[in-house]
Amino acid sequence: MLDNLLFVVFPYVAVLLAFGVSIYRYFANRFSYSSLSSEILEKDWLFWGAVPWHYGVVPTLLIHLAGFAVPGLLAILHGTANRLYILELIGKAFALLSFAGIVVLILRRLTHSRIRALTSVMDWVVLVLLLNQIFLGLWLTFFYRWGAAWYIHTATPWVVSLATFHPQPGYVTALPLVPRLHFLNATLLIAVFPFSRLVHLVTFPITYLYRRLQIVIWYLRPAH
Repeated sequence: MLDNLLFVVFPYVAVLLAFGVSIYRYFANRFSYSSLSSEILEKDWLFWGAVPWHYGVVPTLLIHLAGFAVPGLLAILHGTANRLYILELIGKAFALLSFAGIVVLILRRLTHSRIRALTSVMDWVVLVLLLNQIFLGLWLTFFYRWGAAWYIHTATPWVVSLATFHPQPGYVTALPLVPRLHFLNATLLIAVFPFSRLVHLVTFPITYLYRRLQIVIWYLRPAH
């Protein structure tokens, strides 16, 4: 019963929240559809946190999505021990880069009073969830070897079964505790996504493609 609640009901609720609330928020408060950057308050820590975070998490996220979209291709890439070993090392590097970035971003908000004052409860929730997700991912890479290979035989068919409305939680419920916590934490991130700054992930300046050109004229007053 608990397995069905956590690995069947919870994912569906999370996805419904992600889509439904995101759409409502876009039309009800479009201005909030932003990362609401605090760069104007502090730049140095932001650079050393945001750059490694994005360079680490974006490839990691794309690799995970590839496991759902093209599992056959990943299976071919992991087909030999040498390639699997190299890909595991690359995954570790991206995860460590992400972890370093999120730690710096958290310390930045803890140590700078002006930024801490502007940090909402949801900001802290998301930061903790992201830190936990990367930590669990690192735990998997170091203590549950060859996750890149068994991932496409466990998490992938589980997600596909949910997407096709024939849920098969058995693919993941038989796994050890840490992988299951990793999946549940990811599902929780999906659930809180529309309530947080993470919504900026789905915003694209599409109107730039067809809007009229804007002419910017610099006006410099003569020195007196």
